[in-house]
Amino acid sequence: MDTKSTTDILKEAILLEHRGRAFYSDVAARTESEAVKRIFTMIAEEEGEHIRFLSEQFKNYQKHNTFMDVTSQTGNAPDEVALKVLTEEMKSQISAAGFEAAAISAAMDFEAKAVDLYASRAEIAADPNEKALYQMLADWERGHHKWLMRIDKELREQVWYDNNFWPF
Repeated sequence: MDTKSTTDILKEAILLEHRGRAFYSDVAARTESEAVKRIFTMIAEEEGEHIRFLSEQFKNYQKHNTFMDVTSQTGNAPDEVALKVLTEEMKSQISAAGFEAAAISAAMDFEAKAVDLYASRAEIAADPNEKALYQMLADWERGHHKWLMRIDKELREQVWYDNNFWPF
């Protein structure tokens, strides 16, 4: 049985989102790649939206001991066409062994931790609105993770190709 209280989980989730936003904003500020800057700025903005959303839920839970209905909430799914263009742009601008690639790898870990937190809480939540909240957040973070994994894979394959690592 999970011993963390609902408010502890909400606080942890808000802190996780703050850390993610800070990390993504820092990468965006440090990179020389315009594509990486745009991507990490976009993810940082989405994490800011998650902070706002979780903070509203936290305040509501503190006041009413219930969760707000999230069924009308939609995730900020990134535009797939824009992401594909940015991915191609990124591949031409960064090295798979450089700062930006390391940031992508770290971001994948960040998103995986968020997915684990939210998915595990959704699994044990008894309140249907709480379950829906954490499931929605897990889905949002899965989208980030999946997209970052795709970029990482394409960067790795580019290095393999450039260095003749392919057996054919």
